[in-house]
Amino acid sequence: MTRQVSQLGDIAGILFDKDGTLLDFHATWVPKGLDLVAKLCDSDIELMARLMATVGFDEISGRVKSGSILAAGNNLDIAKAWAAQLPLSVAELEALINAEFAVGIEHPSVPVDNLTSSLGQLHDMGYVMGVATMDSEQGIRSTLRPYDCLHLFQFLCGYDSGHGSKPGPGMVQAFCEATRIKPHQVMVVGDNTHDLHMGLSASAGAVVGVLTGTSVSADLHQADYILDSIADLPLLLA
Repeated sequence: MTRQVSQLGDIAGILFDKDGTLLDFHATWVPKGLDLVAKLCDSDIELMARLMATVGFDEISGRVKSGSILAAGNNLDIAKAWAAQLPLSVAELEALINAEFAVGIEHPSVPVDNLTSSLGQLHDMGYVMGVATMDSEQGIRSTLRPYDCLHLFQFLCGYDSGHGSKPGPGMVQAFCEATRIKPHQVMVVGDNTHDLHMGLSASAGAVVGVLTGTSVSADLHQADYILDSIADLPLLLA
């Protein structure tokens, strides 16, 4: 069956992924990940390399593989992947990962170019906006707070907010309920296939892939539109 894409004039709300979409994925999460595994491994270099490889980090390129646990999973998924190699329970690891990833003192998050100005333009154009991430809800606040944009969002949802995880439809459905708009009025924007599949599973009006994360255009072939970054959205929606 051919997918029916909403007319862009029907779009009333935009639900953004966070990491790789609002934040530069590699500049933000590779340093945080390496710092965390150094602490977990007491600087055991071989164990550090194994843990990072397990969640999708390619040491040679210094990049995270598209669709890997670190790129597409949540913090519980990371904890489960690491638990077999560490003397900590999954629950202990998940709590530690949530706490460490929310801290921005040593390794602050890095925004995509024109983050605040692009979001400000979309807000001024009348769009209701939200964030749906596989990070924790507290992680949203911690990593975006420095960039004076949290007030532009009417909805924040992490994997721990009670609306399920990507690629299921729950986060989009919760966004619709919170903002009183219909799924066909929602544009989902993300850098990975699980973002697109979330939008498709919820019958979102449009799904948009951006190239500021771990994916290349070929990975995002199911998107209705592929953009270099969210900076291109105001022109697309004009």
